[in-house]
Amino acid sequence: MTHSILPSFVQGAWWQPAPTDLTAHPPAEVRDAVTGDLVALVSSAGLDLAGAMDYARATGQESLSALTFHQRAIILKQLALALTERKAELYELSTRTGATKADSWVDIDGGIGVLFTYSGKGRRELPNARVQIDGPVEPLSKDGSFLGRHIRTTLPGVAVQINAFNFPIWGALEKFAPTFLAGMPTIIKPATPGAYLAEHMVRIMVDSGLLPAGSVQLVSGSIRAVFDHAKLGDVVSFTGSASTAKALKTHPAVQTGGVIFGAETDSINASVLGPDAVAGTPEFDGYVRQVVAEMTTKAGQKCTAIRRAIVPTKLADEVAAAIATRIVAKVVVGDPRTDGTTMGSLASAEQRAEVLRQVNRLVEGGGRVLLGAGQSPGGDSAFVDPILLRFENSYAERVHDTEAFGPVASIITYESAAEAAELVALGGGSLVTSVASADADFVATLTRHIASSNGRVLVLDRTSSRASTGHGSPLPSLVHGGPGRAGGGEELGGVRSVFHYMQRTAIQGSPEMLTAITGVWHAGAQTRADTHPFRKSLQDLRVGDQVVSEEREVTLDDITHFAEFTGDTFYAHTDETAAAANPFFPGRVAHGYLLLSFAAGLFVSPDPGPVLANYGLESLRFITPVSPGDRVRVTLTAKQIVPRETDDYGEVHWDAVLTNQNEEVVASYDVLTLVSKMPSPAN
Repeated sequence: MTHSILPSFVQGAWWQPAPTDLTAHPPAEVRDAVTGDLVALVSSAGLDLAGAMDYARATGQESLSALTFHQRAIILKQLALALTERKAELYELSTRTGATKADSWVDIDGGIGVLFTYSGKGRRELPNARVQIDGPVEPLSKDGSFLGRHIRTTLPGVAVQINAFNFPIWGALEKFAPTFLAGMPTIIKPATPGAYLAEHMVRIMVDSGLLPAGSVQLVSGSIRAVFDHAKLGDVVSFTGSASTAKALKTHPAVQTGGVIFGAETDSINASVLGPDAVAGTPEFDGYVRQVVAEMTTKAGQKCTAIRRAIVPTKLADEVAAAIATRIVAKVVVGDPRTDGTTMGSLASAEQRAEVLRQVNRLVEGGGRVLLGAGQSPGGDSAFVDPILLRFENSYAERVHDTEAFGPVASIITYESAAEAAELVALGGGSLVTSVASADADFVATLTRHIASSNGRVLVLDRTSSRASTGHGSPLPSLVHGGPGRAGGGEELGGVRSVFHYMQRTAIQGSPEMLTAITGVWHAGAQTRADTHPFRKSLQDLRVGDQVVSEEREVTLDDITHFAEFTGDTFYAHTDETAAAANPFFPGRVAHGYLLLSFAAGLFVSPDPGPVLANYGLESLRFITPVSPGDRVRVTLTAKQIVPRETDDYGEVHWDAVLTNQNEEVVASYDVLTLVSKMPSPAN
């Protein structure tokens, strides 16, 4: 029997339980959701979980800390490509979970897409460094010798992800991508029903040879003792039932031990139809399509699925009839391997029994079944027909607190926007609520009232319906999570989720020390003025390299010519009397952009060399007006150097300060350039 046990990947090797451990702790049987055939035996009996966590904290942390954000981001893309190359294997296995090809696309391609997204965001929005700077410098002394700022650094522990059964691939990768990018090792614990699919995904990643040692481990089976071995610096992320999350939150390791716990749980999500969206409008039709799609995609086994269809009382009968008609016409329940099937089965026979139990509770609580008897086309299989209910009492407790985690939705009604918002809130906190309406006032009013009880609000109207990604589709760039019953956690959301695995720390010190810590030059730190920095490639350029220009006088002729040449004849530059009446100017003054042009001419090194292009300015501020006869000079300092991992050049951020003859700051800004990594042949 041992050879049939689904293996784990721990401490750098594949592992299976010993026969003696299985005698004392029999493995769980995982069966094909459609045929009932045995697919795998799952057990972690005898697994050294403490050793796996220590291995992550030591080996995993060491290997990941050697990489910058950009280097980790590139590995994420390579892993995405490796999974893409072998995703047919994952699709084949996915049918055993009851998933159709469309369902599998959401799970498999959706998960791979998260890796691609975070790879791109990591390289665009994070520095090519190991420390992330959060916010501007805070001056703490008048002379600039004592500064403060915030930084983020990688948490020193291991991230343990405990996943749900409905998305074995996406659920793991959407947690893994930001964790890996942050530089924190991961232990993946898939839910038992789909563990064989998660195991094959990890196997592909291991086979690719791309994973730094200790960065990813897999536990196939129970991980109940995780909090006994967790400690300060560790993160445990849980996706599953609200009741389980509530129990986990109370563990002493979370309450007093410093372990960070995040939960994304079931929620009674809603979709509101606006009173303007009558039958025949694009909003009505889009609403019906969306409700049916959310009921039937993954057989309704989605934490983001619509459970409550909140509609105007006057439209309830038409909505119910339209949903039922579309289900009958479009939904074919059956084996996902069979052509024409549009909805597969639930994940297991046990899950089917649980869904039907919750449907009975909804009926006992006042729900009336409009469609679907809950029967399935196979005796021991996990099929359930789509079930639509209606509650005459919109405030019935069961419709707002009972979730049948399958192809089940309930219709309730409202009379006003205020009542619709009240009904949404009765769900106790949701991952997502959608609104279908073309009435901007209704949408704005409703959204302001429901946003605080939702992690995401999707608005569907005729303009966005074609491009909309749908009610139940969490996107890597947007927050996934929600308050209250939804778990109170937050995942995804672009680089925001990377910061969940990093510690924000306020640092205080001299400009020299802050420069050393952050790798970014701070005014007052040491500078070097030897060779003009524009003559240096990234190989030779150092943070703090500086050039101080000669002075240039700004004349009235310069100002007049610039005004005529550019067409910028704003009165402050052309009318002495009007300019003098302006509280900000002493009289006619130079254009700010004229001064920037002069500054470029003062600091530039014109001959061909390592500097390839100027591609922008950041944080530009004009501070002191410049009058005719004033003299200006610029001080340009290499502030931050960002080599591009996949190119033969990198970005350099230059601190530019333009001052006048009285040493007053005229303008300050960052100049952004692209610079070759190696000296040019001409040098």
